[in-house]
Amino acid sequence: MSGVLEIERLTKEFQRDDVATVALRDFSLSIGTGSFVTVLGRSGCGKSTMLNLLSGLQKPTSGRVLHHGRPHTGPTPDIGYLTQSDTLMPWRTVQRNVEMPLEIAGTGRAERRATAEDLIARVGLAGFADSYPRELSGGMRRRASLARMLASGAETILMDEPFGALDAQLRRELQGELLRLWAQTRQTVVFVTHDIDEALLLGDRVVVLGALGRILLDLEIGLGRPRDLEAIAETPAFAELRHTFAAALRAGAEAGSEAAA
Repeated sequence: MSGVLEIERLTKEFQRDDVATVALRDFSLSIGTGSFVTVLGRSGCGKSTMLNLLSGLQKPTSGRVLHHGRPHTGPTPDIGYLTQSDTLMPWRTVQRNVEMPLEIAGTGRAERRATAEDLIARVGLAGFADSYPRELSGGMRRRASLARMLASGAETILMDEPFGALDAQLRRELQGELLRLWAQTRQTVVFVTHDIDEALLLGDRVVVLGALGRILLDLEIGLGRPRDLEAIAETPAFAELRHTFAAALRAGAEAGSEAAA
């Protein structure tokens, strides 16, 4: 499988006054085209910083990101990014929010309307195209945000704990929607989470991060598709993988505590 993103020895420092804080250090990773990679780690390990660097929104202190073999130095329509926060435009309806990437790209009105209507239906928001974000629940806004990102036609999707603020049942529903959409498009996905079950349900490859983005474990998990958490959660393979990743997270936390001491 060819690599769409190659991450080479990234380090990111944030400077405030005379104090430098390191968020990511000497981080390297290769992301294959069409793969679904989940990045699992505790809060503060550099997951969001990594995505900001991959998206081009931030520049590394050292190291580089290659996109299809070329240096990636800024945002591009080929890489979509769904952040933790709600970024829907409050003065636009769902329809107009989803149309926005197509409008920016210069797509004709009829085509962008048809594309947006299709995506709105695919994420389960049929009947809400004329609603404003303030009229939607949190889960519905997440669905609208996902549709807007997909409207950009990006070949690679970065997702930063997009379902983390939702209740468990709604999270499961949106995980299912995401898997269904990915099965149709086979876009490259890099999905960040702190939840082991979510990482195993979604990804074909799970990368576990420790402090400063140190890779603790990088494993192809080998669970078949399609997946349903209730169906696979009781299988021996799932239980063994859950134990393996929990142990890696614990070891990483212990190593981080010893280093801080």
